[in-house]
Amino acid sequence: MNEARRSIFSRLVAGAILLSLVLLAGLWWLTHQTVSTSLQEAAQTEVDVDLAGLADIYATGGQAELEARIADRVALTPVEGSASHYLLADSRGTVIAGDLPRWPALDPMVSESGVIAIGKNSQGFARAVQLGPDLKLVVARSMAIRAPVLSSLTMAFALGGAVFVALVALLGRLAALGLQRRIERINLAFREPQDGSGLVATRRSSAGDEIDELTAHSAAALARMNDLLAAYKDTSEQLAHEIRTPLSHLDNRLVKALAEKPDAQIAERLAEARAEIRRIVQTLESLLDIAASKAHRGDRSGLAPVDLSALVTGICDLYSGSAEESGLELRWNVAPDVTIDGDERQLRRLVTNMLDNALKYVPSGGSITVTLEPGPVFVVADDGPGIDPRDRERIFERFYRGRNKGEEVSGSGLGLALAHAIAERHGLALTLEEPAAGGLGGAVFRIAAAA
Repeated sequence: MNEARRSIFSRLVAGAILLSLVLLAGLWWLTHQTVSTSLQEAAQTEVDVDLAGLADIYATGGQAELEARIADRVALTPVEGSASHYLLADSRGTVIAGDLPRWPALDPMVSESGVIAIGKNSQGFARAVQLGPDLKLVVARSMAIRAPVLSSLTMAFALGGAVFVALVALLGRLAALGLQRRIERINLAFREPQDGSGLVATRRSSAGDEIDELTAHSAAALARMNDLLAAYKDTSEQLAHEIRTPLSHLDNRLVKALAEKPDAQIAERLAEARAEIRRIVQTLESLLDIAASKAHRGDRSGLAPVDLSALVTGICDLYSGSAEESGLELRWNVAPDVTIDGDERQLRRLVTNMLDNALKYVPSGGSITVTLEPGPVFVVADDGPGIDPRDRERIFERFYRGRNKGEEVSGSGLGLALAHAIAERHGLALTLEEPAAGGLGGAVFRIAAAA
């Protein structure tokens, strides 16, 4: 329901229906006014013709003949509810002939016309004339026919309008569904950028409108992006190979040198050199992982369901021994059956980096608490020294190393940066939270769905 309200196509159909209703209402009002005016003009014409005839009868036959003709006309049966009404009176308004009970508020001296009451519930158009010094005549035409005509007109507009609006809604919805399917193909291609065949098919089958132009540009953009990603991947792999290979050769030479059992001082320097080589290789792999995660941010292709509960529990079991050796207490509270679509290798790297970071900063005698809840919401909290205020804004930057008791901590400065990139790759957000009141009081890292 919410998606329907947000859809631009649903809003277009709703707008078309609303516009149809407004146009129908305007057309009904215009027709109503035109028909009403036409009926009144017809009544006015009939009154004028009838009045002219009676005036001619009076001029040729006198008052007695006029009274007889008025009596004859009053006696006629009304046709279709419409009838003429008459009143012949003297100058004082005394009724001489006709069916109107009293003289209306019309001035016969100026042949005034207007709408008068006929009986209790109806009206009519009337005109009054002065026939002689002591004789005046008013002729009225009932407008009772106007009500059923206008009622029938309203009913016809209501029924016709309902059919028209239904057709507009149906045709608009069919057109909107066609557009929505074409746009959805573009969205699907961006959600799965590795497969652009859907866009190619859409582009070839469309009629060459604006959506087709958007499809063509989108297909070109996705092809360009895939080419850039492929070039990046090839370059990264080649670079990693070119760096790892000489480093591996160098490490092998150091191993051979150590095998020759040099004196203690030289052996110590060789061991330090090997450690430095391993650090360089680890830094290189972390940088490549960060770049790959950022490049695939928002890309859901290649992800599969991962049992996060089992993964976190297994890593915590593995780290419990290291924590105990360091004099730390590691506790974990993992909700069962928490799953997420992701890359299991990267998620494992994310969890281990967060635990490595906690083990590095929490002094002996401290404790670390790991929590996993549905959502998923993954929290690593400790009672260590916390994060220096100067570091809070930069701890997720590459190569930035925080401080422990005011002193910079050793390391590559890539652990949290990599964790942050992996979280973004999976649509999650890694944030540093303020410790809760009564909590451990150290650092609290929270990973949850991005807002």
